[in-house]
Amino acid sequence: MEFSSTPWILIFPGLMASVIATLVIRKLPTNPESNSFPLPPGPKPWPFIGCIYQVLRYKPTFRWIQKVMYEMNSEIACIRICGVHVIPVTSPELAREFLKKQDTIFSNRPICMSAEIVGGGYLTTVLAPLGDHYKKMKRIVVSSVLSTAKHHWLHNKRIEEADHIVSYVYNQCKDSANGDLVNLRIAARHYCGNVVRRMFFNKRFFGKGMEDGGPGAEEVEHIEALFTILEHLYSFSILDFVPWLRILDLDGHEKILRTAVASTQKYHDPEIEKRAQMWENGLKDEEDDLLDVLIRLKDGSGRPTLTTEEIKAQITELMLATVDNPSNAVEWAMAEMLNQPELLAKATEELDTIVGRHRLVQESDLPQLKYLKACIKEAFRLHPFAPFNVPHVSTQETIVADYFIPKGSHVILSRPGLGRNPRIWEDALKYKPERHLKDMDECKMDLNDLELNMFAFSTGRRGCPGVQLGSTLSVMLLARLLQCFTWKIPSGLSRICLIESGNGLTPATPLIAVAKPRLAISLAMKNV
Repeated sequence: MEFSSTPWILIFPGLMASVIATLVIRKLPTNPESNSFPLPPGPKPWPFIGCIYQVLRYKPTFRWIQKVMYEMNSEIACIRICGVHVIPVTSPELAREFLKKQDTIFSNRPICMSAEIVGGGYLTTVLAPLGDHYKKMKRIVVSSVLSTAKHHWLHNKRIEEADHIVSYVYNQCKDSANGDLVNLRIAARHYCGNVVRRMFFNKRFFGKGMEDGGPGAEEVEHIEALFTILEHLYSFSILDFVPWLRILDLDGHEKILRTAVASTQKYHDPEIEKRAQMWENGLKDEEDDLLDVLIRLKDGSGRPTLTTEEIKAQITELMLATVDNPSNAVEWAMAEMLNQPELLAKATEELDTIVGRHRLVQESDLPQLKYLKACIKEAFRLHPFAPFNVPHVSTQETIVADYFIPKGSHVILSRPGLGRNPRIWEDALKYKPERHLKDMDECKMDLNDLELNMFAFSTGRRGCPGVQLGSTLSVMLLARLLQCFTWKIPSGLSRICLIESGNGLTPATPLIAVAKPRLAISLAMKNV
């Protein structure tokens, strides 16, 4: 939204209310330490309202923040928006200070419009502020949903979807001797959507799907809704910082989020309510998926641990956390490798050497595929899905790198800022999987960077418990695509465009490439 189109005649009353409330409720730091240590550098804020002008004027806000930090030549900044100090960070050393050394201080979450709507009123794990509810939900997710035991339990469902995506791509190109065009964004997001629906609802499609195995209208709407939520969650909506303006919904974010959440609920809620009723009526006696697991959880008194509303909200959050990284990383990795065909050849050679061409790659093979894992990790580094991590809110005043960090500050680590930091990474803007080979463990599927030189998955007290799942889905998808098909740039193009979209970090246009079945694997399609 351009600043010039903002209805200022409507904004002014809300801003005045915001200013008055800020004066009454919020106070500037009074700790004596604040007089000895400055705030991190940043743009000069207006009195009381801070940098609201810039937040409204420059969209997307994360690109304006990147520009500000570049012009200041600083790896930490302070951007005050009304009464909130937003602290973006691009330094791995400072990131470790915030998320590791002082993790207990920076372990809260903000109270804001987008998280409230998406989290069903903070009923989930990732979006919930500190408290007993957060502790309960995290314990459940870690022990009952994303544990190693549950990962093994869901193995067959993931493999069936890996088989299915091969069949889907095969159907797109099997009838042409020279191969045919395949939309890799649709394929990647389709695969991720299938996996999460199988994990939670034990079904691939909400509807009938397409004859070629592709997503039907229901699945398209479902995935589009999930990615719309991801695009607008913590996206610097003015309503996240000035709640008194929610009645106006100036940037339209609340309406967009509510519509997208309603789209997911249209498909999720009937499944959840029907399944809960089946268990209550004794029509089900065996757990088939994670929805069954969540419904069957009991406390010490034998009562359900989770309410239906908690289950609904938590499933949506887990789906959001699963679909983004794998699909984005594979699309970018394929785009980069098509422009450097020697990388495609090297990854394919590794697959042929370790797996062969007469059986499909399995999850048990993935840890040994060091180069393929490096390709995905390099995509995580250079092309993250989101510009920032979920905000970490300080629970008290503290000092970091001789800067004063006020209580209630929103600390956000810049994913591209860390991953593309030229001080840390040689040829930071070049896609070079080889740089990660020394870190690849042949016994593990974990593509996280605990030193935060890049940000693939969160770490620390609020760390991501789904590292194994996210790493497995990403590498498996790329492995199946490279093992089963040859890929080349479409006729008429010399290179794949690597420009980012205007509003985010995904490719500006979906990746379209020419796929052709590899002979030995095409014969194996009879078994898929």
